[in-house]
Amino acid sequence: MSSSTKILVVDDDYNICEIIRLYLEKEGYQVTTAYNGSQALSLFKSEAPSLVILDIMLPEIDGWQVCREIRRISNIPIIMLTAKGETFDKVLGLELGADDYMVKPFETKELVARIKAVLRRYYNKDTDIKEIVFPNLVVNLSTYKLKVNGKEMEIPPKELELLYFLASHPNKVFTREQLLQEVWGFDYFGDSRTVDVHIKRLREKLGDDGQVWQLKTVWGVGYKFEVK
Repeated sequence: MSSSTKILVVDDDYNICEIIRLYLEKEGYQVTTAYNGSQALSLFKSEAPSLVILDIMLPEIDGWQVCREIRRISNIPIIMLTAKGETFDKVLGLELGADDYMVKPFETKELVARIKAVLRRYYNKDTDIKEIVFPNLVVNLSTYKLKVNGKEMEIPPKELELLYFLASHPNKVFTREQLLQEVWGFDYFGDSRTVDVHIKRLREKLGDDGQVWQLKTVWGVGYKFEVK
């Protein structure tokens, strides 16, 4: 990414914002900082950043709600940054559409590495139209839209990417590790539970009402998109 890449850093700790800003500006990024949720949403709309680093515990509007509001209008990458490390918080962040998750205290160099990885995955996508069509199912990776039984469904970007990848290889079984590599990237820092979370959410959206296709668990191995 070029020096025109804007990153919005949202944290109520001024020192953390300054440390991140200094490191990112050294890498050539433009950095805007916000110290509460209301300011974050305002700057997101006015500055149009390429990526958001978002703390959860924020004054006025918390990070969960900021994430929800951003996802209503944009697929721009979000990295959650928080002092909370419980599985519940990680799962909720992923379900809301976050692309990655870091727990404080963190190594700034690792944060920079994650930012670069997320930006590569998001902005180096093919510009060709990518659409997969099955009976009662349309998965479009170009527009990031999902239709089930003719109805457009709201879906976080990473869930759609996972579904697109599995549906691109019908009846082929993938391990969680393979899916992490293919969908999140070789340099993803998360764990295999990330895949389980996304599969669970996808099943809720797709339903299980006798379609010719289905997301199937292959016990002891992983998952597949089964077409009968």
